[in-house]
Amino acid sequence: MWNGKKSITLSKLCILLFLGLLIATVVSAPWLTHWFVNFSQAGLKETESYFLATIYVGFFPAAYLLCSLLCLLRRIDAGRVFVAGNVELLRRISWSCFVGSGIALVSVFYYFPWFFVAVAAAFMGLIVRVVKNIFAQAVELKNDADYTV
Repeated sequence: MWNGKKSITLSKLCILLFLGLLIATVVSAPWLTHWFVNFSQAGLKETESYFLATIYVGFFPAAYLLCSLLCLLRRIDAGRVFVAGNVELLRRISWSCFVGSGIALVSVFYYFPWFFVAVAAAFMGLIVRVVKNIFAQAVELKNDADYTV
């Protein structure tokens, strides 16, 4: 039977898979960008170094986001849900989304489709920010309840 514990385990595995894909992308970035630039019909021959820069700079907020998400899931799995540390992790995750959005937005200057990545990352950052605010309120209520009893 499917339960919360299995769901958290699946989420952790997915995060590790994405972390592996992220590392594979960074390691193979020179080959991937060369292939993409040659495959594309958009005349991108002079932009290969820009694509590499976007991938390498974007690696850091993406890796930070995935590691923070994994830490958050580990805490939740351990039963530490409404704690201040999780609010901080959600804040870091949202800022990682916003930083990634900024990197993609700068990359629009050489390849317009990055705009859609920028919008998606900003929207995800906004959603996580709202969840962070909900968690912050829940932590405050839990702390008040703990001191009342």
